[in-house]
Amino acid sequence: MTAESTLMLPDLLSILPLRDTVLFPQAVLPLAVARVPSLRLVDDAVGGSRLIGVVTQRDPAVEEPGPEDLYPVGTAALIHKVLKQPDGTLRLVVQGIARFRVLEIVQREPFLRARVEEVAEVEASAGDLEGEALTRSAAGLFQKIVALAPTLPDELAGVALNIADPGRLSDVIAASLPTLGSAAKQELLETADVKLRLQKLVAALAKETEVLELGSKIQSQVQSEMSKNQREYYLREQMKAIQKELGEGDERSQEIEELRGKIEAAGMSEEARKEALRELDRLAKMPPAAAECTVTRTYLDWLIALPWQKETADQLDIARAREILDEDHWGLEKVKDRIVEYLAVKKIRPGGKDPILCFVGPPGVGKTSIGKSIARALGRRFVRISLGGIRDEAEIRGHRRTYIGALPGQIVQGLRRAGSKNPVFMLDEIDKLGMDFRGDPASALLEVLDPEQNSTFRDHYVDVPFDLSKALFITTANILDPVPPALRDRMEVLELPGYTEEEKVAIARRHLIPKQTAEHGLVAGEQIEFTEDALRLLIRNYTREAGLRKLEREIATLCRKVARRRAEGQDEQVIVSPAVVGEYLGAPTYLHEELEERTRVPGVAVGLAWTAAGGDILFVEAIRMKGGKTLTLTGQLGDVMKESAQAALSWVRSHAVDLAIPSNFWESSDIHFHVPAGAIPKDGPSAGVTLVTALVSLLRGRSVRPDLAMTGEITLSGRVLPVGGIKEKVLAAKRAGVKSVFLPKRNEKNLLEDVPQTVRDSMTFHLVDTIAEVIGLAFAELPGRAEPVVTREVVEVLADPASAGRN
Repeated sequence: MTAESTLMLPDLLSILPLRDTVLFPQAVLPLAVARVPSLRLVDDAVGGSRLIGVVTQRDPAVEEPGPEDLYPVGTAALIHKVLKQPDGTLRLVVQGIARFRVLEIVQREPFLRARVEEVAEVEASAGDLEGEALTRSAAGLFQKIVALAPTLPDELAGVALNIADPGRLSDVIAASLPTLGSAAKQELLETADVKLRLQKLVAALAKETEVLELGSKIQSQVQSEMSKNQREYYLREQMKAIQKELGEGDERSQEIEELRGKIEAAGMSEEARKEALRELDRLAKMPPAAAECTVTRTYLDWLIALPWQKETADQLDIARAREILDEDHWGLEKVKDRIVEYLAVKKIRPGGKDPILCFVGPPGVGKTSIGKSIARALGRRFVRISLGGIRDEAEIRGHRRTYIGALPGQIVQGLRRAGSKNPVFMLDEIDKLGMDFRGDPASALLEVLDPEQNSTFRDHYVDVPFDLSKALFITTANILDPVPPALRDRMEVLELPGYTEEEKVAIARRHLIPKQTAEHGLVAGEQIEFTEDALRLLIRNYTREAGLRKLEREIATLCRKVARRRAEGQDEQVIVSPAVVGEYLGAPTYLHEELEERTRVPGVAVGLAWTAAGGDILFVEAIRMKGGKTLTLTGQLGDVMKESAQAALSWVRSHAVDLAIPSNFWESSDIHFHVPAGAIPKDGPSAGVTLVTALVSLLRGRSVRPDLAMTGEITLSGRVLPVGGIKEKVLAAKRAGVKSVFLPKRNEKNLLEDVPQTVRDSMTFHLVDTIAEVIGLAFAELPGRAEPVVTREVVEVLADPASAGRN
């Protein structure tokens, strides 16, 4: 029994909070004191009895702990030594004396003081066999831990053997285990019953022993494996020496020589060849079991597999190429002409650079399939890479070899699949590229799609230049807006607009019907036959699209219905007529009567919109309510379209008298514009003339001609400015059953060059230059309508306000 253990605890103790540390009785512990209250506590204690209370914090992160932040049981400690540090902190050496319980905090400033009571240990009764067994078990397990743990000194085992008191033994063992957590140590400190404390300690010691034994077993296995590898290495070296003496070569040497021969035969550039041979020399010096060996071997396989000098011979027969393109696709004349021009230039100057083409058009018009036809016409291999959703730059340029599982990018992988350095590369959906923290794939494509740079394209994985200038790159997109300007500038854009009704009928006859009948096990012409009226009904009333996918699905549905009939035993030929279409497909999805129905009331006008799907009609509705000078716009309209509505209202207000509208209509009215399909965002200036027409129709109380659609931007001076997407808008009007279309005068060139002659002949086009012309024509009488005629004189009145008084 030491002198300190005989000290009597006072009723009041200064409390020193500890972070993540538990002090047991009889244990000696060094402490670092830095907090201001703790420094004051130590100064006070050193000047007195040197006896303090040490209590562990519940949360070590709390900087200024209060009574609620401390455990209720701590250890009375005697300060043996105090060392002042240069930074003002203190180093203490304290020894635990006895357990105590905090009864009440009596002082908070400048440091905590508490009323305490000593916690008396509940010792096991004499002759308790279970207590004796627990004591021996704890001592034995602790000795085993000391033997297994490299961080514990061997002297600790001897200390444990020399302690006869079970309570003190448990405290010494708990204090000596660094792997025992603070919570577990605090639980042992708070356990006054020695027998119960030993039970908890033995459970913790058993777990720690199991962990250490498992770690020792793993270490032994690793050591054994290393010894085995070293032994195998020495044996291989001896085997090499023996084979060298006998004049024989091993498999490893033969493999290296084979790789060397493949490198020489691959036709690599000089830089690539030097890099390959350097990596081969490194591979030859590596032990086969080394992790780097597999990485290097894979890298060499990629270098050897690339088509450094392999290319297919171009078929420069222009007539045959045109025949193949016409055979595979109907229409698309611009694209076909561009490919024929490319072949002509290639024939005259074989060494010229290939263009970078970009096919832009709505879904289903054949952008991807025309790429396959171009490859077939040129006699080249075809490689397609889908860029939709790609967000990682490494998908284009590859991963650096330092990463586990690194691979080249899609460009190099495509070249290896093609086995040729001049394939047709189809980069599909370039407008769907993404960007995130892993990089910007669009920026990585700048080098790939630049004829001036791609002759020295360097993939991150291959890390040597590769010539991409021989490849023909074709990209596809639905819209160009998401494509960065720098990337767009590198491509020659070819627009693929939607198909006309006549083109769809021809494509269905030549391609869609034979394809779907074959896929459904039918014989076209014998078991199923489509009439032209049925096809036109499908195109007009069951589909409304620029492309052909919906039409193909409807044809497939009809083929399935016929196949089912034949499977049920009805073998007669089915002639698909309009009546059969209605029977099999149900009621039509789109009706042309909708135009007349929706424009029957005043305040409704039909506009034309360009969309990524090729174009569509939109209805602009206006309504007037009692109120005061409020303009409401709904239908998810963008800022530009909202400004067009403001301009339309301003123009109508300024010309109210000329339009035979009360000039004070705005003083007592609220105007509400709505563009249906409110879930779809809409924007752009081309709805200006439609907004003006709808507003004039509302205020005049006269409905607009039902067969009319229009597009054009307006100005406050009454001009109608040109807009884009003329072909897509006109085709959308044709699909919807529109008979007359208003277009800006300055879009006449687009009408004549882009819109097919058959469409121009089947519709009436009015090329307008002013809003007055639009108003005059929009309210002209049609046969069968009992509405006043807006004559040429009225148009002149609208254009010349000075003549208003004469009418």
